[in-house]
Amino acid sequence: MARAVTPRRKAFSTAAAWTIGLLLFFPILWTILTSFKTEAEAIASPPSFLFFDWTTENYGVVQERSNYMRFLWNSVIIAGGSTILGIIVAVPAAWSMAFVPSARTKDILLWMLSTKMLPAVGVLYPIYLIFIELGILDTRIGLVVVLMLINLPIIVWMLYTYFREIPGEILEAARMDGAALWQEITSVLAPMAVPGIASTLLLNFILAWNEAFWTLNLTAATAAPLTAFIASYSSPEGLFFAKLSAASTMAIAPILILGWFSQKQLVRGLTFGAVK
Repeated sequence: MARAVTPRRKAFSTAAAWTIGLLLFFPILWTILTSFKTEAEAIASPPSFLFFDWTTENYGVVQERSNYMRFLWNSVIIAGGSTILGIIVAVPAAWSMAFVPSARTKDILLWMLSTKMLPAVGVLYPIYLIFIELGILDTRIGLVVVLMLINLPIIVWMLYTYFREIPGEILEAARMDGAALWQEITSVLAPMAVPGIASTLLLNFILAWNEAFWTLNLTAATAAPLTAFIASYSSPEGLFFAKLSAASTMAIAPILILGWFSQKQLVRGLTFGAVK
């Protein structure tokens, strides 16, 4: 029997949700506000929240000092490339685990997920040497491959969960009608799993966009994405908080806009929503 929701309980839940949401968003809001302050106001104590002399000077300085569009383009190529490559690899893997499982399928899935618990720095040196040997250090293709491999366990897990919710009888009917394996995946499975694939694409794109450890260690200048753009405002002379905040705001703006317009799909992906 469903529990009755009283107006008081609903108001309390709404207030609690807004409070938690504002607390989670506050660091981003504070970064955006700081980007419109002078350097002196950015480090003033006590800090001012809204009542300060607003300025856009920091954005002009950042744009003049750095080629923002080059970093942005590298981020788009690296995040987009690793996402598309990951989907191409993960769809057949998730299909086989969901519809042709073996006695070790769950063990394999758990092993894949356990690799995400490995500290990245533990494998940095061998990967760095491999990149040097292959001549792909500080290249977009190198980062596309390594970010695809890093996020592949999550992509496979999400797709596996979605595929498991699709009735196997539908695929069996397609086989009885003479559909080949690739037709079964592309013409029957993929259209039914569009919401799940879209959620996986979005989540993987965001993870690749925000990846800092590998992008900072495997790039120098040519393939540096927006994470390197932000890090360039940390220097031995100190932190320039206002300019650093302006660079951070410029770096997160595209992904914030993408997340805002795709929040429904993201929530569904993060909660492993059902395939209708």
